[in-house]
Amino acid sequence: MSLMEKIQETKNFLEAKGLTAPEFGLILGSGLGELADEVENAIVIDYAEIPNWGKSTVVGHAGKLVYGDLAGKKVLALQGRFHFYEGNPMEVVTFPVRVMKALGCHSIIVTNAAGGIGYGPGTLMMINDHINMIGTNPLIGENLDEFGPRFPDMSDAYSKDYRAKAKEIAEKIDVQVEEGVYLGVSGPTYETPAEIRAYQTMGASAVGMSTVPEVIVAVHSGMKVLGISAITNYAAGFQSSLNHEEVVEVTTRIKEDFKGFIKAVLAGL
Repeated sequence: MSLMEKIQETKNFLEAKGLTAPEFGLILGSGLGELADEVENAIVIDYAEIPNWGKSTVVGHAGKLVYGDLAGKKVLALQGRFHFYEGNPMEVVTFPVRVMKALGCHSIIVTNAAGGIGYGPGTLMMINDHINMIGTNPLIGENLDEFGPRFPDMSDAYSKDYRAKAKEIAEKIDVQVEEGVYLGVSGPTYETPAEIRAYQTMGASAVGMSTVPEVIVAVHSGMKVLGISAITNYAAGFQSSLNHEEVVEVTTRIKEDFKGFIKAVLAGL
C-alpha cells in the first residue's frame, strides 16, 4: 500500500468515528499529554485501534488520539508521539501530521520536553527556529505532490504571526515565556558535554529528540506551526547527571502554566 493510500485509509477510519473538520492538531510531548484530558465533547481512540498508526512506548506518553473542543477550537490531540529512536521509520514518526492535514487541520501546535542550553528547568520556550541534527529528513524519498512541493521553504517554519500573538497572550495572562532555537537529535542517549558545547556555539537554546520531523512535514503540507518547549533540565555539562524521571517531574511541576498558556493561545488564534 502506498503512503497516500495509507493516509486515505486512516482518514476514512477516523472520519467514520466522527473526527470531522479539526482546525488545530496538538502534539503533546513527555508529561504534557494531560492537556488532552480537558478536551470537551471528546472522542478518544487508542492508537492500537487506528490503521497504519504507530505505537508510543515512552513513559509519559499515553498513546491516545483525542478529538473535540478546546478553548473554542476543534482540536485533534496526540497524547504521545512516535520517536525515531524507538526504531520507527520517519514515515511512521510523521504519519499523524499527514493525517491531521488530510482531515482538515490548518495548523499544529507542537510541544516537547527539552534540555536547556540557554534556559533552565521550568522555562517555557517558544521555538523560533530549529536545527536538524537527527541525521535524516522525513521528506527523503518520493515527494507527495498532493501535500506540497519537492523543495519546501523553511524560512518561516515557526509562524512569526503565531509567535507574536502568543507573546501578547503570555503577557496578558502573566505567564513567563522565552524564545529560542530548538536543536533536534536522534537520541536515545542524552548528549555529551562536548556536543552541547558545539550546539551552543551553533546557536541552540534547547535540545531534544523530537519535533523537527513533524514540523518539516507540517511545513511541507502548508500548515502553520507554533512550537513550545518545556525546559525540563539543563543539558549535559550544565548539571551533574541526566534522567527521564526528572523530565517527567519538571513537566508535572510546570504543567498548569503550560496548559493555561496553550488554551489561551488556542482561544486567541
